[in-house]
Amino acid sequence: MEGLKASELRDNFTEIHNGHRHGAIDIIKPKGAPARAVVECTIGKLFFSKAGGNTVYEFDRASVYCYYYAHLDNYADGLYEGMHVSRGTVIGYVGPTGDASPAAPPLHFAIYNSGWWKGAPINRYPTLIRLLKNVPPAP
Repeated sequence: MEGLKASELRDNFTEIHNGHRHGAIDIIKPKGAPARAVVECTIGKLFFSKAGGNTVYEFDRASVYCYYYAHLDNYADGLYEGMHVSRGTVIGYVGPTGDASPAAPPLHFAIYNSGWWKGAPINRYPTLIRLLKNVPPAP
């Protein structure tokens, strides 16, 4: 989250993309901007998909949450499945892979509970905005 601004976030969690709910937020960063691990975690899967391009799935230490990053131009050097990384570690770089716009590729970021493809997506946009604006979280 270091250096992230509220203006770089887009709340499109509930938008319909290609016939399904987006279930993520897009973080607007220039091509080549580093994507960093949001928590201490294990890299669960490095994967290329038609929609997401180069993607990373990472799991927190308790394997309760899955963090998903898509539209990466490339992975950080030496990144591999099963690798343990600390919060803030560069895992890749934003780029126009998958169905991302070449003119303005976003970092597609999603959080799932209980796994990756079976887990329910969690909308953290409101929490991120409050944190970035230094507003205390709602009770």
